[in-house]
Amino acid sequence: MTTSRLPVWARPSDVADLMRLSVPIAISRMAVMLMGVTDAIVLGQFAPAELAYVLNAWLPMGISLGLGLGILLGVQVLTSELLGTGREADSGRIFRRGLLWGALLGGALTLLLVPTASSFFHWVFVTIAPPSEAAGIDAPPEVVAAETASVTRILAFGLMGHMLSQACSYYLEALRRPLLVTIVMYGGVVLNLFLNLAFVGGWWGMPQMGAEGVAWATSITRWLIVIVMLILVARLTPGFRRSPAAPAGEARRQLEVGTGTAISNVAEWGGFNITYVIATWISIAANSVYGYTVQVMGLCFMFYLGIASATSVRVAEAIGRGEAQEVRNAGRLGVVATIAMGLILAIILTLFAGPISTLLVREDAVIGGVALAPAIAALLWLAALATIFDGLQATASFALRAQGMVWLPTAIHIGSFFVVMIPVCYWLGITQGGGALGVLQGAMVGVFVAGALQVTLLEWKAARPIKERAAGSVFIPH
Repeated sequence: MTTSRLPVWARPSDVADLMRLSVPIAISRMAVMLMGVTDAIVLGQFAPAELAYVLNAWLPMGISLGLGLGILLGVQVLTSELLGTGREADSGRIFRRGLLWGALLGGALTLLLVPTASSFFHWVFVTIAPPSEAAGIDAPPEVVAAETASVTRILAFGLMGHMLSQACSYYLEALRRPLLVTIVMYGGVVLNLFLNLAFVGGWWGMPQMGAEGVAWATSITRWLIVIVMLILVARLTPGFRRSPAAPAGEARRQLEVGTGTAISNVAEWGGFNITYVIATWISIAANSVYGYTVQVMGLCFMFYLGIASATSVRVAEAIGRGEAQEVRNAGRLGVVATIAMGLILAIILTLFAGPISTLLVREDAVIGGVALAPAIAALLWLAALATIFDGLQATASFALRAQGMVWLPTAIHIGSFFVVMIPVCYWLGITQGGGALGVLQGAMVGVFVAGALQVTLLEWKAARPIKERAAGSVFIPH
């Protein structure tokens, strides 16, 4: 058998191409999660009981970001297709369109969140919270609502900045300049750490602001990242250069590709953030244990997101070239790479559960009689297992959307995270008294269903003719 006839995951050139693109993307995406993990670690050392305020603030913030970042994904997909056909010089209009959408949506959502945060969280933690024997031991519900609303308002001021920087990131990555994004994002991580130490740790004579300090550090960092990103795009890409007129339907297709992803993000991000609320209804201690565990899962997810994004780019490029078999191969390689990465991460989390937990929170941290570090360590094996299926659902859904299939992956996300995960988390965590472990078990069920269904759908799609699979794509005959 010649090299060209080998399965794609056995062809060194394809594996190398995936790694070359996915590793920088994973590292740059990890910077986003590292900011959140840095926030959690600094709080874990100085004010561990206030993590709940930050995590719960991400319910409206996560839904808003998921919506915006999903819509902006069209920037990456359409730019990748132009790159695949050698027309990347025409891509500026796609970037500018995405930048405008990000600014408008970010501004509108900020105007919505700032005045409504207090009433929303009062409703969540005071009005509809279920009765619980643990409730009120760690903090009165009114205090949780007020503190979470305050953090939300501060984070909302960085919302537009996050969307604008993501539009730049998608564009640079699609043009195969992911290293630039990586450098900028890690500069943001370092800046965010120093701001956290100042605002939360009280370094350099600053007052200790707890969860609010974390929120200010995040918002300030977001806007500084935007400034650097826009300079890079202006100097190094055709992003702000004149472009030919858009072909008919391009803007509609750019929106359609991103809209399905946006709805999926709302389902996944909203679903996970609702589980933080469920954990808080149990107790602040349960929220902290579960929340720190999910932070580790989120960090692992960035590895998968790198593979998923790279798979999406490779699939889109193959579609642009009209190479049906390479479209199939790119998707399958992504799935195999995800499983391999998942096994590596699972082994690491299981072997180093103790040191990881004490890195997250100080060793003597206790809330409501619960020692946080040992409780977190006891859950990391289950978190490791869950991350594999979480990665599979991401890679498969990204590959499907790059092929023009938008709504079925979206329906799977909605069903898995809202219809399955949230009720199971509530039932196991509250009704059955499982606490943080029960909520994590419910999350595991949700990502398992999502991963299994998305991969099955990807294989079904792979068997179909290419003309049925890439609606709206431009094909160049070879």
